[in-house]
Amino acid sequence: MGRLQKKLDAIKAGMARQAPAQVLETMHAATAALQADVDARGLDFVGKPLPPFALKDSETGDVVTLESLMGGGPLVITLFRGSW
Repeated sequence: MGRLQKKLDAIKAGMARQAPAQVLETMHAATAALQADVDARGLDFVGKPLPPFALKDSETGDVVTLESLMGGGPLVITLFRGSW
């Protein structure tokens, strides 16, 4: 198991210990629905190359490119929709 997976597992375990059951149920249902949608559409991006892009950093507002991020080695990109 890689370092990233260990960190993700620790975060998941911490959340399971701290969050109310109703919150966890909602999160699991949303995750399952999203995965079903991805599967139904035949979307599989894991391990596939991304096209070049430039996006604003959500914390600093600086423009970040894929090329600059890849300079540090492999990476995980997480996109979030903002305010729930």
